[in-house]
Amino acid sequence: MDIGLTLLLRSFVYFLKIYFLMLIMRILLYWFPNVSFYDQPFYSLVRVTDPYLRLFRGILPIFLGMDLSPLFAFLVIQILIDAVP
Repeated sequence: MDIGLTLLLRSFVYFLKIYFLMLIMRILLYWFPNVSFYDQPFYSLVRVTDPYLRLFRGILPIFLGMDLSPLFAFLVIQILIDAVP
């Protein structure tokens, strides 16, 4: 494989891993009711992760009062990470 393509694919995988960690941080912070998502740095975290999660919220209904969109968002990112050689 060309070295430029390998570098591009590895960079993409590293980006996905960092984004995955950002999603985990966001989901964990929702368990703490005293965290204000309108203050920095949480506001930036919401602005970066919300468009991706909104893709799945439009597809998946809320099941038993739980939003399952983060699970599918994690699943898609993990599939992409595993698919890249």
